[in-house]
Amino acid sequence: MRIHSRTGLTVSAVLAFAVATSSVAQEAADAVAPEAATQTTTAFGALSEAASTALAAKEAGTPVEAQDWMVAAANPLAVEAGARVLREGGTAADAMVAVQAVLGLVEPQSSGLGGGAFLVWYDANTGEVTTLDGRETAPLEATPTLFQTEDGEPMGFFDAVVGGRSVGTPGTPALMQAAHEKWGRSDWASLFSEAIDLAEGGFTVSPRLAELVEGDADRLGRFRAAQDYFFPGGNAIAAGDTLVNADYANTLRLIAAEGADVFYTGPIASDIVATVRTAAGNPGVLSRADLALYEVKERDPVCVPYRAHEVCGMGPPSSGALTVGQILGMLDGYDLAALGPDSAEAWRLIGDASRLAFADRGLYMADTDYVPMPTKGLVAPAYLQERGQLLQGDDALPEVSAGSPEWDHAMELAPDESLELPSTSHISIVDSYGNALSMTTTIENGFGSRLFVRGFLLNNELTDFSFRTHADGRPIANRLEPGKRPRSSMSPTIVLRSGAPTLVIGSPGGSRIIGYVAQAIIAHLDWGMDVQQAVAMPHLVNRFGTYDVEEGTTAADLETALTDLGFEVNVRDLNSGLHAIAIGDTLSGGADPRREGIALGE
Repeated sequence: MRIHSRTGLTVSAVLAFAVATSSVAQEAADAVAPEAATQTTTAFGALSEAASTALAAKEAGTPVEAQDWMVAAANPLAVEAGARVLREGGTAADAMVAVQAVLGLVEPQSSGLGGGAFLVWYDANTGEVTTLDGRETAPLEATPTLFQTEDGEPMGFFDAVVGGRSVGTPGTPALMQAAHEKWGRSDWASLFSEAIDLAEGGFTVSPRLAELVEGDADRLGRFRAAQDYFFPGGNAIAAGDTLVNADYANTLRLIAAEGADVFYTGPIASDIVATVRTAAGNPGVLSRADLALYEVKERDPVCVPYRAHEVCGMGPPSSGALTVGQILGMLDGYDLAALGPDSAEAWRLIGDASRLAFADRGLYMADTDYVPMPTKGLVAPAYLQERGQLLQGDDALPEVSAGSPEWDHAMELAPDESLELPSTSHISIVDSYGNALSMTTTIENGFGSRLFVRGFLLNNELTDFSFRTHADGRPIANRLEPGKRPRSSMSPTIVLRSGAPTLVIGSPGGSRIIGYVAQAIIAHLDWGMDVQQAVAMPHLVNRFGTYDVEEGTTAADLETALTDLGFEVNVRDLNSGLHAIAIGDTLSGGADPRREGIALGE
């Protein structure tokens, strides 16, 4: 079914964002007090007392509790915008629009109007899970060799990224409107008020944004519009600066008044296309026709049983739900609870299950509108049980390869080589009506293509395609084709038990998103961690053989044991951005301490 809808900071650095005047010892319940008129000065400017206390609760490692509704997202200013909508009786879909509008302003490096998103929705009235695909599409003029040199070799990654060549048709504005049309109650225009006010009046630059701008100066400064905004007077914006974005306010005001159609067919569309096609040194091929033809697609969710729960998420073109589901499905026959989170044996099982799932991901997964795929076979219980039996040894698997799931279409494919770097953002919301929303949203690499137009950055999503089209004479499923949606690792997830949601979760992080989400679900369901503990626990992620272990954490203590089991281990920064809401007698929210976000509810 189609919906035509145009109508890496360290933990210590993040904790430095903590409020200037809030007692960490306050009960988490204080963070959700209905009376939120009092404001506190923080690293983000003036926040309500409730939001300030939520920041302190995260620093203390304490989940935030609420009775009626909750929102967890990557910046307190965005969370407060969503909280206002929920407090006034809006739905999770309404609140998402407000949150996304502010995120595009205050953390433009991660998501925004120039990007795309996947949304998973639980409907309290019907008990059904639905997904919306707002992924970017390849321009109709794009060719499969767009990211190859004249001699047929793949371009260097950032040679492809920076400029117009990497820009796909944005899907986020259309997705915002499609979700509102299906599930919203609030007046559309009212959902943009906080973002417009912050853009016109100025917002306080956060430490994370300032650090990332400074670190990307060489690329971000190549284009005049981005240079003027992020480097006013030749100097990078600094933490604590007040930044005004009048162009973004004007863009939002047009969308608020006329709907998403104004983004895809009017002067905004003309400016996007002109910016892409005239990008100095690396122009792209996006056209007005690509924007006018863009459609959000409603797709069936992918759900996999795990520990008497159903783990539901976004199917192709996302590899998220399939790969998370495969990892969990292979582990379902192993007693991770008895092993515990400090056990090298537990991480051997998790790591090799992930390697097996990533082998299938690399061979089979892509946009099913273009490439036949064994979607059902990849998560069939018998197949996962068979793959899970490969984990029965005592040491790391010496090598892994893709399996042979049941498939009614014979196709000889080659493994993918695409690179998906960390950026992105995640939003989790539960409203007072019992609806739940999990949405992961992105412009792909930090600052996307670095092209800045009408107050927002454009994505570099096309570089999520494989730069090669074939290997050893066999086609690569995730090769670039006109109109196709690139494969993604975004894993917005809703976990259900007996048909009702119990956990809403997701994360940024490139292809490591899959490992972050799977680990947090295991931490919550197997190891009994509350949501704040689950999103904050040290990371261990294995995708392609090397075990990435989070430096500066207790995870690094497992380096020797994992090496002895046969893994190559790389101790490094792992900068997730998990945001989760557990649903039980109350709502319990957690926000990743590695980033700026909070959970807030009443």
